[in-house]
Amino acid sequence: MNILVIGDNCTDIFRYGEVNRLAPEAPVPIIKPDSEKSNPGMAGNVVANLKALGAKVDFITNQTEIKKIRYVCSKYNHLLLRVDENDKCERINLSDLIHIFDNQYDAIIISDYCKGFLFENDIEDILKNAKKEKIPTFLDTKKILSDWAHEVTFIKINSQEYSINKEVLASDQILLNKTIITRGKYGCDYQGKNYPTQEVPIKDVSGAGDTFLSGLVVEYVRSKNIDKAIQFAQDCTTVVIQKAGVSTI
Repeated sequence: MNILVIGDNCTDIFRYGEVNRLAPEAPVPIIKPDSEKSNPGMAGNVVANLKALGAKVDFITNQTEIKKIRYVCSKYNHLLLRVDENDKCERINLSDLIHIFDNQYDAIIISDYCKGFLFENDIEDILKNAKKEKIPTFLDTKKILSDWAHEVTFIKINSQEYSINKEVLASDQILLNKTIITRGKYGCDYQGKNYPTQEVPIKDVSGAGDTFLSGLVVEYVRSKNIDKAIQFAQDCTTVVIQKAGVSTI
């Protein structure tokens, strides 16, 4: 199984420590970091999950390092603060777009966190050319959807992103029919059907959407059945949300 991922990546850093008191100068907790965990984030987390599921992956991404640093109370696994460093990156090298189809891919994932790596017309070009090559495409984007995404095979958005795109989707049946909406403990919706999920103790939902996307694509490539793919994706997500930090399946 050969999959291409295109999108912006970051480094997720979790700094854990004790929190025993508030600062005297302001009602904020004082944390004494004593351990740190880091791993690929955003599109990089999609790649990590795909590899964990046995896929061969090519990755086109930014070179500028983006960091998301989270400070967490280790006793309660409670997130106190997130600091984002270098929140923007360079645009994709357009010459990379020319060579995308030099290899034969079973699927193409566009994981767009809207940090400047992909413009709407970049995504539109990828989707149109992938359709000509009969390669299924999966889009996860923070952008407002429009007709530039018409040629995609499936779109994955969460409930908050759905709220932002609600009016667009209500007036664009092409996009609506391709959109899978993840709703956390309420499962996900696709073409008017709800897919319930198993209720489990949650430690951390960071990166869960990336895991869902990876599981969705791997199972769809295997079975060509979107119902099976959604159910498998939810099973994968159920595993990672029971782990601390951003975790792979």
